[in-house]
Amino acid sequence: MAALQSEVTRVLIVESVPELASVWQSHLVRQGMIVQSVGGQEAAIDFLSCNEVDIIILDLVIEEGSALAISDYANYRHPQARVIFVTNTSFFSDGSIFAHSANARAFVQSNTPPEDLAAMVAHYGAERVSS
Repeated sequence: MAALQSEVTRVLIVESVPELASVWQSHLVRQGMIVQSVGGQEAAIDFLSCNEVDIIILDLVIEEGSALAISDYANYRHPQARVIFVTNTSFFSDGSIFAHSANARAFVQSNTPPEDLAAMVAHYGAERVSS
């Protein structure tokens, strides 16, 4: 049973808009993932200091704190964790987010269909299992 449990993808969503986080979370849970949602930097750091994660869905422009600080902390604390950045702005639209965040794997718009986001999480979660 322990081997099966280790294959479950653990996801942290950091999103200031609770309704959006809830939509993403419900899609991921339906895929069999373990998902926690928080609204800002302090809650994200608290969660990451006590819990293992495989994937972080991280809004680049959160209301409280810094997404890059969360990404940096995750890279230090959980170097295997992959980050999918989401945004509704043109910040980093040139792709430079990948130069600023070593654990960045994707950069998508906040209005990306939830099923597409879930597919990306599944893809990067499978990458973690095979490494």
